[in-house]
Amino acid sequence: MISDGMAEILRLLQTASWPDVAGAAAELLAVDGIAVSAVSGSGEAELLWSSDPVSRDFEDLQLTLGEGPGPDCLAGGAAVRVPDLGSVREDRWTALSAEVPSMAVRAVFCFPLCIGAITLGVLTLARSTPGYLTSAQNDDVDVLAGVLTRLLLDLGDPQSSSAEYRDLDPPVLHQAVLHQATGMVSVQLAVPLAEALLRMRAHAYGNSRTLTNTARDIVARRLRLAPDPHPTNLPDDADED
Repeated sequence: MISDGMAEILRLLQTASWPDVAGAAAELLAVDGIAVSAVSGSGEAELLWSSDPVSRDFEDLQLTLGEGPGPDCLAGGAAVRVPDLGSVREDRWTALSAEVPSMAVRAVFCFPLCIGAITLGVLTLARSTPGYLTSAQNDDVDVLAGVLTRLLLDLGDPQSSSAEYRDLDPPVLHQAVLHQATGMVSVQLAVPLAEALLRMRAHAYGNSRTLTNTARDIVARRLRLAPDPHPTNLPDDADED
């Protein structure tokens, strides 16, 4: 059973867009931010929309590190509830644990957007204070996740240039620049796309930057990653002159 408040939000979604009602959903669920991500062609969750800078920055951090409750939710197709990030074992998310003291987020709840066994994306709730969701809030989120899953299906491919995506406000797919930067690095360093993304992640983390900002600098040609000075896969004729 869902609350009267969530029933009203679902009613509004019949005529209003998700950004128009997300604030009311966050207030009802007693969280500070909500983010919706969709699976990209690379198999990772890319941010489609976020309600505030805090949730957007947390999504970007997970993308940079390649770990966290969001990636775990996507990989396992099951909800990941973290009522207190400060109490998580360090070996669960080693890099993320090191960032916790400086983060504004203290509790995170991730719910898969699924059709059967297929996970299309992740709904993430972020809160600045630790604590669990109540049973009623969990019930509300389960229903909301189902509705957002149908909205994702209606939108189709998030990498397309369809009018539906262009007309959303604020614009979705904040990580679109990541695809272009990954392709550029792949060509510049003559490495596969997966390795290019790893090189970008390493550079971003080593320089205390987000992956998105690093990608923007690469696309704007303000940054060019250096080749690996000790490559492990040299071509057969690499030492011929």
